[in-house]
Amino acid sequence: MKLGIFKNKYLLVLLILMVLASLIFFAQGVRGVHANGPIHHYLYVFPDESVYVYDIDNNFQLVRQISFPITDGGRGIIADPAGGYLYLSYGGDGGIHGLGSLLKYDLINNQIVWTQDYSFGIDSGAITPDGKTIYMPDGEAAYDGTWHIINTSDGSVSGSIVTAAGNAAHNTIVGFSGKKVYLGGLNNPTFFVANTSTNTISQTIGPLAGGVRPFTINGSESLLFSTHTGFLGFQVSSLSTGKILYTVPVKGFSAPAGSTSAHGISISPDEKKLYLIDTPNSYVHVFDISGLPKTAPTQVANIQLKPAMGGLETPCIYDCTKEGWLLAIGNGRYVVVGDSGDIIDTTTNSVAYTIPTINNTRKFLEIDWLNGHPIFTTSRIGLGYVGSPRGTGVPTAPSVANVPVKSNAIGKSSPQKK
Repeated sequence: MKLGIFKNKYLLVLLILMVLASLIFFAQGVRGVHANGPIHHYLYVFPDESVYVYDIDNNFQLVRQISFPITDGGRGIIADPAGGYLYLSYGGDGGIHGLGSLLKYDLINNQIVWTQDYSFGIDSGAITPDGKTIYMPDGEAAYDGTWHIINTSDGSVSGSIVTAAGNAAHNTIVGFSGKKVYLGGLNNPTFFVANTSTNTISQTIGPLAGGVRPFTINGSESLLFSTHTGFLGFQVSSLSTGKILYTVPVKGFSAPAGSTSAHGISISPDEKKLYLIDTPNSYVHVFDISGLPKTAPTQVANIQLKPAMGGLETPCIYDCTKEGWLLAIGNGRYVVVGDSGDIIDTTTNSVAYTIPTINNTRKFLEIDWLNGHPIFTTSRIGLGYVGSPRGTGVPTAPSVANVPVKSNAIGKSSPQKK
């Protein structure tokens, strides 16, 4: 009798477990990511007050416009694919430009999660690989060298990193390992690296060629590629030794003294090519970096932009001059030129598309989707991926054929042109 009762209880528990397993599998089937679906590649572009979404696989057609009327003074765009969130930093970048704010947006359910107004400025921040923390510079106009540590769960501030007094905190990268955060101030020739476990400065590089403007790193976090105020070119430094390896001027072109002439740099995901903007001359210069660190970069191509660089972004409340920005997308197939609108096909080194919205902003990134869920982002900065840690999201090549936009590619509803 006892044996029969035991068997009945065992069978009941087994049945319950099987039902629960089926429910979990069903839930994952609704919301999860599967390897058998096509990957969709999208470019998210953030001028003030809106985010425009372009279908990279379908000739960069506009498939969605999301209105954010509160985001005047946009300074940065950050994506967390694993969580399915987008973050927009906007408002003042400190000092005379005032205080800043941060917005968290749910990409899957198409709704704002929270907004936070801060007692400091904001600028171009970066998120940790686990999606839990954002390192936010308090703005180039604050001149206090501070990066604030923000909890993405609610936008609260848990601490800060101070680099140097007078440093105009501006651009940020968190490495793929999640162990280090890389900090650039536009008026300071010293580059700072901080340890994310202690949130203290662990390394400095410099003095470099000038104040640090846009920069990028390779996938193994061993090389820094930096641009500088007053220098038409870039520098390559070792993040292992802290030494400057190469100073690489652009050959055959010149720029006015003291100008921000190279406000855009991106390396290809395979780390074979580097793209550098030349704002005064309306060019993008291409360099072969495949021999690094043993061999210096060599200039291999010069691509003339179709709309000449210049003028002001609009709408805009400050820092409106069109300085430019570069980002390699589509697994390196294209390079997007901010403040120009041109999109370069890297297989031909020629302009393939021109998008007016991108003529009016320096803030954009790629987000790839699979079965209704984001799976990858480039971040705003064109990084290398060679030697990145196992498990790091990697870019995939877009389709170049004209294919119809599939439903449920972005969030719950089909992308619709507005």
